Amino acid sequence: MDALIKLETIRKSFPKPDKQELLVLEDIDLNLHEGEIVALLGKSGSGKSTLLRIIAGLVEPSSGMLKYKNKPVRGPVQGISMVFQHFALMPWLTVLQNVELGLEAQGIPRDERRKRSLKAIDTIGLDGFESAFPKELSGGMRQRVGVARALVVNPDVLLMDEPFSALDVLTAENLRSDLLNVWQEKQTPLKCILCVTHDISEAAIIADRILVFDSDPGCIRTEIKVDLPHPRNEDDPKVKSLIDDIYTAMTSMKTDERLVAAQYKHNDIDFGYRLPDIEVSELTGLLEEIGSDGNEADKKVHHLQDLAESLHLDVDDLFPLIDALDFMHFARIDEGDIAPTPAGEKFANADILERKEIFASHLLQYVPLAKYIRHKLDSAPNHRMNEEKFLDELEQYFSEEEAKRVLTTAIEWARYAEIFAYNVNNRVLSLEDPD
Repeated sequence: MDALIKLETIRKSFPKPDKQELLVLEDIDLNLHEGEIVALLGKSGSGKSTLLRIIAGLVEPSSGMLKYKNKPVRGPVQGISMVFQHFALMPWLTVLQNVELGLEAQGIPRDERRKRSLKAIDTIGLDGFESAFPKELSGGMRQRVGVARALVVNPDVLLMDEPFSALDVLTAENLRSDLLNVWQEKQTPLKCILCVTHDISEAAIIADRILVFDSDPGCIRTEIKVDLPHPRNEDDPKVKSLIDDIYTAMTSMKTDERLVAAQYKHNDIDFGYRLPDIEVSELTGLLEEIGSDGNEADKKVHHLQDLAESLHLDVDDLFPLIDALDFMHFARIDEGDIAPTPAGEKFANADILERKEIFASHLLQYVPLAKYIRHKLDSAPNHRMNEEKFLDELEQYFSEEEAKRVLTTAIEWARYAEIFAYNVNNRVLSLEDPD
């Protein structure tokens, strides 16, 4: 059977002021077939949403070929609909008018679009709210409007960009269940769903196929086929085993990253690494959880699935933390498990001052950006430099906004470790307290 959607060596980069390009996606090959739900799972910033917008025809790829029903896609096409993360409703329009928008754009006569919109509203569980405005609705109800608006045009393919992430847990579970019922009972002509998610459990519950995304640049690292019937229960041992397989896939090193004799290798980083936007207190908390005294050595190895459940963390919360512990050499992560290094254990059980000393040592040794800033400040005549110097250099790797975020993270970690100071008023880094 021919694929509904076919992507061949899709590549996407964005221009930067210095004429260099920021490569976001590289060599994406993907087929979407009739009768399947596909989950796209990866860390924040890996390019998942960009890929979804390329498939929707909203963003043009830099190179490669995108086809829908064997015809090239060069813009939005009928047959592909999208549900956005943040509702994207027109606040001055009623529920019914918001749902009718797509049909109106297609030139559908008023009576027919009214009839189809009312049916879509009823299908998605919003009957009785046709005349309500978005401000009158809860977050879950507003997202239902977004789903109804996407379904009313009778698409073959439904693209969903983290559609449940802005909702509370119970509301998200309820809407996800209702959408699966619509799919399973064939209440619409829908043939395929592609859903971007950061929730591993969600991917295991809904998907027939799970694509694990790598980042910098984004690419498909692993494909996991799911042969479990719907509906699925997260407490089912088979579903738990699937979730564990996903964690393993997301944390296993690639073949060419493995060392001879299976010797563990940390994920050492370079100057242009995208430091995660996390606080030292979060790192400290996780290290205390896995490295505190009182447990035998073998009990300091934790399954990431169990850790995520006990700490109520999803992919976007957990993986930046474990990545940081990895490249800071405070923990080892592989095959779905995490364990503290000797330095991690020492940090977890140290007092405040000793923790600062340990963190400072590892920051200077394993984070090239922090080491570079400290070296420049050591060399400067007055040991002071404006942050613009470092932003200019980071913008060779990142967008202006991302460069600011990465530098802010490096500064906050360095201030905790007391390896340099920062004055927010004049944006100057120094080796002494600017006050």
